[in-house]
Amino acid sequence: MEDRIAVVGAGSTKFRPDTSEQNWKELMFEAASKAYLDAGLNPRKDIDSFVTCAEDYWEGFSIYDEFVPDQLGAAMRPTCTVCGDGLHGLAIACMQIMSGMVDVVAVESHSKISDLNTYNDVVLFAFDPIYNRPLAGHPYYVAGMEMNAFLNGSGNTEEQCAGVASKNMTNALKNPLGAYGKNVGVGDVMGSEPMFSPAKKLDIAELVDGSIVLVLARAEKAKDITDNPVWITGFGWNSGTPWLEGRAWGRASYAEEAAKMAYKMAGIAEPRSEIGFAEVDDKFSYKELMHLEAVGLAGKGQAGNDLENGRFQPDGDIPINASGGSLGCGNLIEASGLHRALEVVLQLRGQADGRQLNDIERGLAQSWRGVPTASGAVAVFER
Repeated sequence: MEDRIAVVGAGSTKFRPDTSEQNWKELMFEAASKAYLDAGLNPRKDIDSFVTCAEDYWEGFSIYDEFVPDQLGAAMRPTCTVCGDGLHGLAIACMQIMSGMVDVVAVESHSKISDLNTYNDVVLFAFDPIYNRPLAGHPYYVAGMEMNAFLNGSGNTEEQCAGVASKNMTNALKNPLGAYGKNVGVGDVMGSEPMFSPAKKLDIAELVDGSIVLVLARAEKAKDITDNPVWITGFGWNSGTPWLEGRAWGRASYAEEAAKMAYKMAGIAEPRSEIGFAEVDDKFSYKELMHLEAVGLAGKGQAGNDLENGRFQPDGDIPINASGGSLGCGNLIEASGLHRALEVVLQLRGQADGRQLNDIERGLAQSWRGVPTASGAVAVFER
């Protein structure tokens, strides 16, 4: 990237299954206040633009944009909402800075999914209304079909997917933000309730509430704001076909293309040797293996073997989801990508407490919007 952009502030709520004592505006306010305090900035004077990632269907009302500014300190200021994952919002914020129009941007994303009583029905609205939606049923059947295609095509196994769930839930025990940390073994996952064959209950991330805010700044500003900047050196995004009948099942082409874009920007030719650690989407256990192969951090058909050899453990060659990921911390819906980015920033700052990784200089965050989309993003961060 010709324009250097840094993360200069970060804040988040804890991630919890139920936040009935807070409304969604209060969650956003809490995360924003922490991020502004972290950066030492007054949002009314020092931040030029605000980006929120949200989807009207999740919020329960239309034109969500109108209800964003107050709790972010953005009233009467440039504000926009992005109907996408938090990493899409991060990319928008970077492009605003690169345009030369602004110097400092706040990016927010959140989940208040506990307010939604009809999650399955809302997800079905993303399906084709003629061919797929009338089939009804729980929409996660798509994940079961994709998991089956991925395992058959790659040679990875159900037991290796269970190993992902075991690793991430165990990692989350060291993350105070996480909601679902627990000691589970491969046998526990394999023996859990069958859900969407071959996916079992512990292969699937539970939903959770929470909000995350990152503050980005142009290099010249960043140097005045913090002495511990984390640089964004590459980002990319991609959306595949929404048609279930037309996509390449068992392959995350959106992650492959997003990674190519981000690596080109960051000047990365060999990701397996040039990236020290990663936080990748794991809303379903098989997705971690699929995404690692897509972004080039594991060879085709080798992610499961790498997992079994300990390569992805916190003390392994390339730690994956040391935060606990979505399986251990919870599925934050549109905020999942910003959760990935938050953890990479905290690790590179040396602020990850009991789960802090050693000797890291560069990390990757990767997101997926969830069933039934083929849409995702990738960002590369460096110290």
